[in-house]
Amino acid sequence: MIVRGHERVLVQGITGRQGSFWTARMQAYGTRVTGGVNPRKAGTEHCGVPVYESAQDAMDDAGFDVSVLFIPPLGVKDAAVDAVEAGAGKLVILTEHVPVQDVMYVLAAARANGTRVAGPNTAGHVTPGECFVGFMPAFDPDIFQPGEVGVITRSGSLGTLMCLNVVQAGFGQSALVGIGGDPVAGTSTRDALESLDGDERTRAVVMVGEIGGSMEEEAAEYAAAMEKPVFAFIAGRASPPGRKMGHAGAIVMGDRGTHASKRAALERAGVEVLDTPSDIGSALRARLVG
Repeated sequence: MIVRGHERVLVQGITGRQGSFWTARMQAYGTRVTGGVNPRKAGTEHCGVPVYESAQDAMDDAGFDVSVLFIPPLGVKDAAVDAVEAGAGKLVILTEHVPVQDVMYVLAAARANGTRVAGPNTAGHVTPGECFVGFMPAFDPDIFQPGEVGVITRSGSLGTLMCLNVVQAGFGQSALVGIGGDPVAGTSTRDALESLDGDERTRAVVMVGEIGGSMEEEAAEYAAAMEKPVFAFIAGRASPPGRKMGHAGAIVMGDRGTHASKRAALERAGVEVLDTPSDIGSALRARLVG
């Protein structure tokens, strides 16, 4: 799921502190924000765009392709379903601690309506030189530059670190796809890998994963057949079994979801697994420059 510069963006929760702050920065970067949603402030203007009572009202008036949610956990279900039923093509749920049953309901509604979902608990998406949605520092040229390396990340901070290392090595990103750190997510690592594999601008892909779950192992099955080089960094090598580390999805139970199991699956698929994010520069130079 890659967000493009021509796509129109709706901000649900636009008038809140975080919604206001990041909407202004998305607009300054070039993101086409066409409106926002706050039922209590419908009919007003905020950040230079109209505020609507619902996503359906926004669709009927200005239209939108992508909705990004700056919404508290217990309000996500209603807001997300509103956007989905209005016809959103893509939904970016930034919120952490959304009840699992609410996430499952939203994902079922999204499947029924053909909406692609990123998150919950994602930092967002960046297409350098075009747009970003969420709260990634796309505007910092030391971290994001237009280029040919696609980055997939469960973690906003680790994704930012990887992008910093990519730029420091003299490369740039075709897109950053933030899938989110919750155990139930709308976009898997494999989904994101397939999107970047089909993207003409992307020559190589870096997966930033972590312990817990099986998304990296499932992505490895797809990576094995790819012609584009794939690299991976898996955080949590020294974490103790049975203890959650960071994200809600980062918990290891027995042999499932361990650093060793993920690394082994990726290496069998021909993915180059990095010991640290700083190793990405030499790895990219070896495969892309020669």
